Amino acid sequence: MKRITTVVVLATMTMFGTGAMFGTGAAGGPPGQEEKQSVSKDQYRILIGQCRYADTTKEQEDCRARVEEKYEVGARPNPHLDCRTYSGVTVCGVLKLNDREQQCVRESVDSGLTYRRSEVECYAFR
Repeated sequence: MKRITTVVVLATMTMFGTGAMFGTGAAGGPPGQEEKQSVSKDQYRILIGQCRYADTTKEQEDCRARVEEKYEVGARPNPHLDCRTYSGVTVCGVLKLNDREQQCVRESVDSGLTYRRSEVECYAFR
């Protein structure tokens, strides 16, 4: 049985390409961890700027390091970058929420706020 599974996996990888199977590489999938995403100057400014809302200096530094590692300024906006604005705060990408912020999101969603709005407001204001 183990041998059959191995053959199926190898055949699938060969047929679709290793990159396509794992979402990286030249197969056209999303960038891998080693590849930077190109974003506009404005998007990059938002990504770096949203780090100021992190609770501690260490979290702020970690946030900026993640942005610098994952993104680079390119010629045009990245249409796949998830940017949103709520209560006058614009953020882009995935927000790394600490335990307190995650609890805030759960409570806000339970109270009827959308997840996306709760995420931004709990990250920026709590």
